[in-house]
Amino acid sequence: MSGDSTPLTRKRVLVTGGAGFLGSHLCEKLLAQGHDVLCVDNFFTGRRDNVVHLMGNPSFEVLRHDVTFPLYVEVDEIYNLACPASPIHYQFDPVQTTKTSVVGAINMLGLAKRTKAKVFQASTSEVYGDPTVHPQSEDYRGNVNPLGPRACYDEGKRCAETLFLDYYRQHAVRIKIARIFNTYGPRMHPQDGRVVSNFIVQELRGEPITLYGDGLQTRAFWFVSDRIEGFVRLMGTGDEVTGPINLGNPHEISVRELAEHILRLTNSSVPIVFHPLPQDDPTQRCPDITKARSLLGWQPDVALETGLTATIAYFERMLTQQRK
Repeated sequence: MSGDSTPLTRKRVLVTGGAGFLGSHLCEKLLAQGHDVLCVDNFFTGRRDNVVHLMGNPSFEVLRHDVTFPLYVEVDEIYNLACPASPIHYQFDPVQTTKTSVVGAINMLGLAKRTKAKVFQASTSEVYGDPTVHPQSEDYRGNVNPLGPRACYDEGKRCAETLFLDYYRQHAVRIKIARIFNTYGPRMHPQDGRVVSNFIVQELRGEPITLYGDGLQTRAFWFVSDRIEGFVRLMGTGDEVTGPINLGNPHEISVRELAEHILRLTNSSVPIVFHPLPQDDPTQRCPDITKARSLLGWQPDVALETGLTATIAYFERMLTQQRK
């Protein structure tokens, strides 16, 4: 849903992971609302190119920092988005991934406690694992392998949710937890290994599109602008709304259908090839967003074709610049 509103008070907002795919879009949104924004990133997966267009704004500041170390700043709100989110990136250094989720959460919660700031946790649908309940509502406890190669991310995010609720109960820290489902859009990392970016980059390079398993596993894709609107709406709720709240698209499609959509939009005839399904890759993923609709007045409204068209155009520009 669209539409920015002018804030009643100008806030000092910290966005960890602010130079990443999601963080950069969130920084833009907050600046458009008239806030001062401190973008914190260690640039492991975040890219300076994502925020360079914001650096001339006197209300915007970038700080290279790793959230596994304490941060001493004065802020009114904290959006904790710091953590690699694609399997290729979070499995590269699984110990650091777990530390980023767990120690990073402790540090941001400690900062929120000291400054009395409201703090938002970007959790994930991965807390549901390979679900046996469909669609997934917030009270479903998941079917997660705590010992598998994806566990550094799954369990790190699950522990972070525990910490957020414990700081709320023990220290009255004002918290917001969003469980995020598959998002796509401009500024995705071209080598993040996620299906939308993989399929588009492969097609634009004239390479075969790679599907894992039979391609019938489902996902619920939603466009980045819808997600950022959901973030801001959740942060704007009263202190009684803590979450977790699912933010995602309740309409699922198979990854094979996604590949066919992209081939149609690009008028391409590259072949589709199949490879074995990675361990613990979920076969079904779709959110129940009843809470988001009732508590936030929110639901995604960017059509898949519209979002894919914008994302394809972004990667076309990126690949053209790389060839120069």
